[in-house]
Order: sequence, then C-alpha cells, then structure tokens
Amino acid sequence: MYALLAFIPIVFCVVVMAAFNWPAKIAMPISWAITLVLGLVAWQMDVLSVIAYSIAGLFSSIEVLIIIFGAILVMNTLKMSGGMVAINNGFRSISPDARVQAVIIGFLFVSFIEAAAGFGTPAALAAPLMISLGFPPVAAVVVALICDSACVSFGAIGTPVVQAIACLGGADAIGEAYIGEMSLWTAIPHAVVMLVLPFMAIAVMCKFFSKGKSIKPALQALPFCLFAGAAYAIPYVLINIFVGYEFPSLFGALIALVITVVAAKNKFLTPKETWHFEDESQWEDSWKASHPPAPPKESSMSLLKAWIPYVIIALLLVATRIPALGIKGLLNDTSSFFVIKSNDLFGVPNTAFTLKWAYVPGTVFILVALLTVALHSMKLSEVGQAWLASFKQVSGAAIALIFGLAMVQILRYSGSNDVASQEMKSMIFYMAEALSKVGKGLYVAISPIIGVLGSFISGSNTVAVTLFANLQEQAANNLELNSAIIVAANTVGGAVGNMICVNNVVAACATAGTAGREGKIIRINAIPCAIYCALVIAVLFVAFFVLGL
Repeated sequence: MYALLAFIPIVFCVVVMAAFNWPAKIAMPISWAITLVLGLVAWQMDVLSVIAYSIAGLFSSIEVLIIIFGAILVMNTLKMSGGMVAINNGFRSISPDARVQAVIIGFLFVSFIEAAAGFGTPAALAAPLMISLGFPPVAAVVVALICDSACVSFGAIGTPVVQAIACLGGADAIGEAYIGEMSLWTAIPHAVVMLVLPFMAIAVMCKFFSKGKSIKPALQALPFCLFAGAAYAIPYVLINIFVGYEFPSLFGALIALVITVVAAKNKFLTPKETWHFEDESQWEDSWKASHPPAPPKESSMSLLKAWIPYVIIALLLVATRIPALGIKGLLNDTSSFFVIKSNDLFGVPNTAFTLKWAYVPGTVFILVALLTVALHSMKLSEVGQAWLASFKQVSGAAIALIFGLAMVQILRYSGSNDVASQEMKSMIFYMAEALSKVGKGLYVAISPIIGVLGSFISGSNTVAVTLFANLQEQAANNLELNSAIIVAANTVGGAVGNMICVNNVVAACATAGTAGREGKIIRINAIPCAIYCALVIAVLFVAFFVLGL
C-alpha cells in the first residue's frame, strides 16, 4: 500500500513529461506538491518538517545551479569572444561527418568532462558544441545525454564508488578485496556496453533527426563506432584493475580521445561518404531550440587560443580532485573559508546545508569565463551580453531544479531508511523494497533498475548510491547473492539513469536553448536506456548463473 502511494509523484512526473510533453518547470512543482500532501497525510509528517526539507532542497539546488550557470557562461563567453567559431572549425578539420563528430564530442569529450567534474556538467558543455557544428539542438542534447552514461559510475574522480564504500561502512569495514570486486563489476558491464554505446547514440540520432528517419547512416559508421568504443573500454577496465577506481573514466576517455582523433584525421574506419544533417529549413519544429541562443561571434582566433579556456578547466578540475595534490582537502575543509555551512533548519534532522563553493565545478567555469575576458581581449559590451544571456537561460531551469530537489528531500526523509528500524520507512525505501521482493532470479534483473530509479528521481548517481546501496546489500544477503556485484549493479544502473534523469535533462536543455523539450528528450532516451539496462542485466546473469559468482 505504502509503496503504491510512494510511486504516485514519480509516475505523475514521468507520465506528464514523457506522454504529454509538459515542461519540467511545470511538472516538478506539481510533483513536489503531491509528495508534500502524501508526506503530511499518509506519512503523518509535521508541517515544520515538510517545510524544512523543502527549503533544504532549495539550498541543495544551489550547487547544481552554479554548475549550470557556469557552463552556460563559458559557452556564451566563448561565443561572444569568437573562440567558439575557432573550436568549431577545429572539429570540422577532424572530420566534416556528423557521425564522427558525435563520437568524438558526444561520446569521448563528454566522458572526459564527466570524469573530471560529473554532476550534469558534460551535456551542458558538449551539446552547444554540437549545435554550433550544425546539429539540431534537441539531437545534440539527446546524443550528449545518451553518451553521458558509461563514464558516470567513475565520474568526478570515482565519487559514486567512493560513496558506495562509505555507505557500506568504509574501506576498513568491508576490506580491499570487497572493494576490488565491487569496482571491477562496476567497470565490466559498462565496458561491455561501451563497445556499442557510440553506435547506439548515432543510431538514435539518425533515426529521429534525419530526413530519412533511418539507421542506415549509423550502420555505415559502425566500424568507427566499435573502434572508438574499444579504444575507451580497454583502458577503462585495465586502469580500474591496475590504477584504481578513481581514474577509469578520466584516463580511459583521455587515451581514447587521442587515439580516435588521430584515427579520424587519417580516415581510419570512418565512413567513405560524408553524412550530415539537412539544412535547418528542413528540420521539424520539435528538433529546434525553443529559445535559440545568440549566434557566436565570427573570429579568426587561433585554435590554440580558443581551446585555452577548456584546457584550464580540465587542469583545474583534475588538480582539485586528486587528493595527493592537497588542493581537494583544502577546498573540502569544512572549517575553512571555502565551505559555507548551516545547522539543521528549525531543528529538523537531515536539513543541514553545506556548500563547498570553491570545489563546485561551476565555480571553476565562472573563474575561467572571467579569465577568458582577458585571454581573448573581450570588450565590456561583449562580456555584458554573455552574462545577461546566461542569467536568462538559467532562470527556467532554476524552477524545475529547486522543486525537484525539494521533492527528493521529502521522499528521502519521510521516514526511516534503516533496514532494521521498526519505525515507518521512507517513501523511497518502500519503493525499492517493493521492487526487491521478487525472488533471486528476478532481483538480479531488478537491481540495476533500482539504480536507474534512484538516479532518475534524484538527478545523481551518487545520490542513488546513497539511497539504495545499503538496501541492495541487505537484499543480496537475504537472497544469498554476491552483495559486491549487486551493489555494483546499483552503481551501474544509476549511471544508466543519467541519460533520462530530470535534472540532467533540464541542465542540458537550459544550456542548449531547448527548454520545454524535456519530455520529448526523455521519451527518446528511454529507448537506449532500456537497451543499456538489458545488456547490463545479461552481463549480470552471466556472472551469477554461468560463472557462479
């Protein structure tokens, strides 16, 4: 009964956005209101707690909004400085083929940025690049989100895996062998799907956003897609085994990016005939931007100078996320100037707020945008236009994100998440528990889907791990399954859900000027999401019922 009630706001949100094309800025406030009523009536929460959790959700959205604003600001600054045109020309020089461009930018560039920053950053950075190369805006968002999946489990320098370890009691409690097995089985399903992920993205792109509505152009690019997937998957697994779980996505994507760019420039395995999208006059209205961003400024800027902001971003993100350099510890020191904290709101537990503002990737973006003003010798009028456009673009996303995270806070803390507790459980706990009571065989199939659910409703694989890692471990133990692999399946599922989670879709749409198209994007991306899940489940069945792990 409680599980059915708990699913109501989630089902409502999915239905109105996917089936009726409601924009997130309308769907999310109503979903929050439904969750609030359920909390007050069915879960008997007091009014003060509901208010406190909603405000806590608002505070939690600040970090995400900084990322979105920063990413938009970098894009608009580069457009106004002329750097974007130079970057576009550089990508065109690699290959004029949209399929090859989608692999290099949408798959590998996205993966590198996810590895370094995470938290919805990649699609917000890559989608505008593809748009400026002639991709329909909605197609660019779709491709970027599909590809921002395999890299996510080890994104932000392995944050989701680090969080799983913490949720299970820490490294000392579970041991290095358990961590190694969990990390390996996080990498293996992704690596298998990674071989075909570029093809999946291009197939969707050609099927939904070309005049012929056919995957034939994608089939012509299949050899290059498989090559790019292997160039990433092989170092991805090897780095996981021999270096550690912090770096598979980061170093794997960087290695693959270099290999694939060199291959593309030398036309190795690329399609013989160049393919690109039709002229914009032939696009369907639903492919276009709802709020087209300003066109980039023409410029004769050198490619090196244009790329310097991205180089600085990459270096700063990597430098601030490698513990050995010491910067990460400084920026995360809760007693330092770099962290803003507040106590529990109104005395309600789990409403304390901490903003590590200097560690947020968006802060790096804003800093680099300011540096770009000097590096690219921009006029004050150009800077003003970039900032004004950025504020306008982020305003619509803010509404959806604030209410979405407010809803998540109520879902998480509407009751107890402790398996052994005799108290009434939280809405999220009842949802996951209902999914887990299906028996040993089916649970293997459902375990990654629980991760997808967590990522979809929270907007973060790290949060999905936080929500469900303990539940997955307990269910695995009860069903006599290898809990390390089941917890890994949760982390993998959370990454797969990244391509359809509302927060990431909203962030990408805000940057690409496609606000209001969120429902269409979720509906399209549900197809590769389902295929990805099916392949992951197949790998898990081999692990459990063929290899007997």
